[in-house]
Amino acid sequence: MDYRDSVFISVAENLSFSKAANDLHISQPAITRHIKELEERYKTTLFERKGNKIYLTTAGEKVYHAFKKISQQYRNLDFEIGQLHHNFSGEFKLGASSTISQYVIPKIIASFHKRYPQIQIYLLNGNSFEMENLLLDNKIDLALVENQSTQSGVQYTNFLDDELIIVTGKNSVYAKHDTISLQDLTQIPIVLREQGSGTLEVIQHTLKKQNIHFEQLNTLIHLGSTESIKNFLQDFDGLAIVSEKAVQNELYLQTLVKIKIVGFSISRKFRIAYKQGHKSKQVELFENFLVNYNI
Repeated sequence: MDYRDSVFISVAENLSFSKAANDLHISQPAITRHIKELEERYKTTLFERKGNKIYLTTAGEKVYHAFKKISQQYRNLDFEIGQLHHNFSGEFKLGASSTISQYVIPKIIASFHKRYPQIQIYLLNGNSFEMENLLLDNKIDLALVENQSTQSGVQYTNFLDDELIIVTGKNSVYAKHDTISLQDLTQIPIVLREQGSGTLEVIQHTLKKQNIHFEQLNTLIHLGSTESIKNFLQDFDGLAIVSEKAVQNELYLQTLVKIKIVGFSISRKFRIAYKQGHKSKQVELFENFLVNYNI
């Protein structure tokens, strides 16, 4: 692709000349010059300014979608030429929710890199809501999420089963309890993930099926990561609901204790999310590797 085309894509996705300049490591005047040259080429305005913000014009939208298709075709061509020489190459941006990025995906990426060392993966993480927004904004090529809701224009594929479990710290007054009731769950202090977290969404959905409103829980605090929750539990007389995959070491070392609710469980699926029509050959290769990986 012409370098000006890549500059345009960066400005369109950031909706900012300064952010595009930072991403591409060139000056903002250079960005402005490249965009002006494109507008002269197509004899139309590609961006319009409203206050302090810029937006794509109708023509700009058409150019953006065309350039993205061309960019993907170039990436696919590089990949297919590499295949002729058994040399898989390229890059893509992967977004993963907090639980998946910390406890599931690192060893998978390591195995993928060992097999395909010429394919570069750039990993971003946050909660499921944030990852889906990055996907819709074309900031990432693929998202791994743990929520149950769906976004328009996004396709989902399950790749791993997970279970959310109730835990407490080993020094907690509740550590001696093997089981509690659903009624107990609404009364005992509890720490949970933040709004936007896929874990929190699944908890809300599952409790609703039991006719328990989320507001009935005695929630002390919401924290932004499972690691924060695990640290919080070390000096907290209360409970937490977390992915079992996130606390395997703590359960083995008995620094955390698992508590069951008779006749009640919270299961979910970790999912691959991608925009329809936006899957490169590198992304397809990684998706197939992930689905068939023996976790």
